[in-house]
Amino acid sequence: MREIIKLGLILFIITAIAAALLGFANEVTSDIIAQVQEEESNKARQEVLPSAEKFTPLEENEFNAIVAENNRVKEVYIGKNSVDELVGYTIKTIASGYGGDIEIITGISVEGQITGMKVVSHSETPGLGANSTKPDFQNQFTGKSVSSNISVVKSAPNDTEIQAISGATITSNAVSNGVNIAIDVFNRNFVK
Repeated sequence: MREIIKLGLILFIITAIAAALLGFANEVTSDIIAQVQEEESNKARQEVLPSAEKFTPLEENEFNAIVAENNRVKEVYIGKNSVDELVGYTIKTIASGYGGDIEIITGISVEGQITGMKVVSHSETPGLGANSTKPDFQNQFTGKSVSSNISVVKSAPNDTEIQAISGATITSNAVSNGVNIAIDVFNRNFVK
């Protein structure tokens, strides 16, 4: 019986030390991780709305009203140029793909044109749905008007369509749905 108590006490001490070390490591690295994530988000915003030099989040009450309409919207930023003129918006959305959620950020100019889109996270199949991160696929959205939703086709696309990734139609539709959510947010809230 004493041996069991002794082994239990040793195991408890080892796990307590491990937990303390993990807690300390988390405390030390959490700020660094948050900073890196913010830098990556700013870089993605700049990529999809290149005419903007500074980004500010939409006011909380406006953002909450948007999320109340569609909880797939994760962030909305206002983009302004160097002389503080509004040039557009970046809208981050979540869409359901083949392998799970796909996080997409879309840039839309005040003129109603998609200035870029980027898949920022996904868990799609390597070699198929993961191709949604490639420029050949993402660049299809650039320059499209937000006057109507974008659909996915398997043949040559027209002005309101993009061509699906071969073997990954579900992912292609998911990304298009994410961009269409951003289009809807723009048209409902920012078109004058």
